[in-house]
Amino acid sequence: MKLSSRDIMVGIKEYLLMTFGMFCYAFGWQMCVLPAGGMGGGAAGLATLINAILPVSLSAGFFTIGNLIFIINCILLILGVMIVGWKFGIKTLYCILMMSVMFNLVEFLDPALVVNVFKGVDAWRLLMVVLGAASCGVGIAVSFMQGGSTGGTDIVAMIINKFRTVSYGKVLLMTDCGILISSVFLHTTVSMATDAGLIEMTEISPLAPEAFARMVYGFIMIAVIGYTVDFVQSGNQQSNQIMIFCKDYEKMADMINTKAQRGATLIDAMGWYSKTPSKAVMVVCRKRDTSMILKFVREEDSSAFITVGSVMGVYGQGFDALNKL
Repeated sequence: MKLSSRDIMVGIKEYLLMTFGMFCYAFGWQMCVLPAGGMGGGAAGLATLINAILPVSLSAGFFTIGNLIFIINCILLILGVMIVGWKFGIKTLYCILMMSVMFNLVEFLDPALVVNVFKGVDAWRLLMVVLGAASCGVGIAVSFMQGGSTGGTDIVAMIINKFRTVSYGKVLLMTDCGILISSVFLHTTVSMATDAGLIEMTEISPLAPEAFARMVYGFIMIAVIGYTVDFVQSGNQQSNQIMIFCKDYEKMADMINTKAQRGATLIDAMGWYSKTPSKAVMVVCRKRDTSMILKFVREEDSSAFITVGSVMGVYGQGFDALNKL
């Protein structure tokens, strides 16, 4: 199969965006979440726990968080291939590799650069966890939009679904909750920023207040990541569906075509109170165009009955291409 120059450029763009996504993920985790004493789930959360309970000579040597993420994902990949077969694309393998590389690269940055920005604010640790989670969510969403995957929970979900039908969301929730709850019972030594902005090693005992705070930060991080991923993935696709019920529906549809320059569809309808057959005018538009169309409708017929509903994505002529599915 011969590749055109456009295909090559699109491929390069996708891999550059996935690399950027993995950098955002590693930056949010290592520069924001960990210095604030936070925790999260997935392969990165498990790697963080393992790194924390290992002797310093090992955790600071080969068994860094980045290398542990790579090892965990490799083990999951091998199990996945053995149980469910080879269903992982090259982009997933690329994201797994780049995540490990970016975690190791970000380790050379000084977390105090971010800490000093927030340390003057009350509850600065919570702000850093939220910022880090948002950065992780952007990274995951960017990778997803390019067809990539961060591995970890995705592979666990495939393995579990081989034997039982469980939704991805439930698998994600169960694994992340397990990692976060287990962190409460571990005696760990973690790097945490002080109020002075210095990074120092801190002992966290099992069931200590700091351990519970870390677990709560973890649940906040999971919620923010989920919201950010949904927002980034659907933000550029969100549209509105407007249903207009009026007496002169033909005139309304003509107005939308000519004045608003948008398409309209007539749908058979009947008001059950009047028992009078009529038609509803349906318009699908970008959210930014909704107020303009409503203004035109009000000018055309101030007594029109209107409903507006959000749709996650619209594909076809005038909207996103079908090949983005």
